Amino acid sequence: MSEQNFDVIVIGGGPGGYVAAIRAAQLGLKTAVVEANHLGGICLNWGCIPTKALLRSAEVYHLMNHAADYGLKAEKISFDLKKIVERSRGVSKQLSAGVAHLLKKNKVMVFDAYGRLAGKGKVEIETKDKKKEVLSGKHIILATGARARVLPGLEPDGKLVWTYREAMVADVMPKSLLVVGSGAIGIEFASFYHTLGAEVTVVEVMDRILPVEDEEISGLARKSFEKQGMKILTGAKVVKLEKGKDNVTCQVEVGGKTEKITVDRVISAVGIVANIEDIGLDKTKVKTDKGRIVTGPYSETDEAGVYAIGDVAGAPWLAHKASHEGIICVEKFAGQKDVHPLKKGEIPGCTYAHPQVASIGLTEAKAKEAGYQVKVGRFPFMGNGKAIALGEPDGLVKTIFDAKTGALLGAHMIGAEVTEMIQGFAIGMTLETTEAELMHTIFPHPTLSEMMHESTLSAYGKAVHF
Repeated sequence: MSEQNFDVIVIGGGPGGYVAAIRAAQLGLKTAVVEANHLGGICLNWGCIPTKALLRSAEVYHLMNHAADYGLKAEKISFDLKKIVERSRGVSKQLSAGVAHLLKKNKVMVFDAYGRLAGKGKVEIETKDKKKEVLSGKHIILATGARARVLPGLEPDGKLVWTYREAMVADVMPKSLLVVGSGAIGIEFASFYHTLGAEVTVVEVMDRILPVEDEEISGLARKSFEKQGMKILTGAKVVKLEKGKDNVTCQVEVGGKTEKITVDRVISAVGIVANIEDIGLDKTKVKTDKGRIVTGPYSETDEAGVYAIGDVAGAPWLAHKASHEGIICVEKFAGQKDVHPLKKGEIPGCTYAHPQVASIGLTEAKAKEAGYQVKVGRFPFMGNGKAIALGEPDGLVKTIFDAKTGALLGAHMIGAEVTEMIQGFAIGMTLETTEAELMHTIFPHPTLSEMMHESTLSAYGKAVHF
């Protein structure tokens, strides 16, 4: 078989890989994607998208149970876990097919195979039936993603101890659940199962949940989850699991004491590990550090013609970060003008629990550590007409400004639909906005977004509605 030649070969078809491939094709480059599992990657098939479908079902179920609060009647409310899971999987299947369509539309060749570097400008691909072929390409982009981190003693078995994969396709509704880790993944699953009626305990080794968020927002999140009935243990560590026939007894160290908690299932959500093994790095100049591929400002590695984007290149482990890196990477080596490096400090993060959490930029503590004199604004949901009309009066919008220049340094939110509102602050930061522009912007009424305006006004002692 003659060797196939490409301008660009992308190893991995997730939100970084397929977006990079499409952009390369748009720029007239002959492009191939090598994907061993599912187009769309973990995000579309086993992460961002299907979990949002699950959480939407839980949200509707929650609202049905509170129908009386809205003057409505609903009786004998129940759910079918199998149908909830089927809907989630259907959403992923639909979108994966959509990615395949987009790649075909842009004339990107897709290889259903495992890919690894095989010398300068070479990629060896291996199909599921072990057939091998070598492709050549001027530019090779590594977008191999990441997998769930496994801690000694917390190894998932697919039955009693779950990773996000098993938690996403559960065939039984646990009556009790212990979640190890309170990052976005852990908290989202804790929220989903708790809303459906499970007794949930969250164990976090740090001193607060959602530890990357602003401390004030983390505190409000904990208060809300505990008010709902979740049990949260911070500064805690699961040291041992004792598996029974259909339950797990977890030995947890907290506050110098040890307690035993018996639950139906355990979800391990202690982070992710980049997929850097068996992709051919050993015979290249590509450097790794702490389990990730080291890259430059345009995703370039130390091996000429080889790039790395997304989770395999390190934090933040977010789909939109991967996609943006892919576009920047391709546009740079394609010779496009006005290509700018990714600003990691301007990447928004979202947690789709109930309540939602969203943030961008520096926390109040980080801003002060960086030497800024800050002005901090806060506006509570209870002061917003739309929030009250929605029956969602709990939440906060917090904004942080440089006292000297008025530059927006960070925004942190908790409450209904904040994962949609955060983009307004993201645009503002890209445009290098100051408090003056935000104050002069007219926000529509009645909307939740008005709180973004009021929080800005609050930072400067001008809040009107609170």
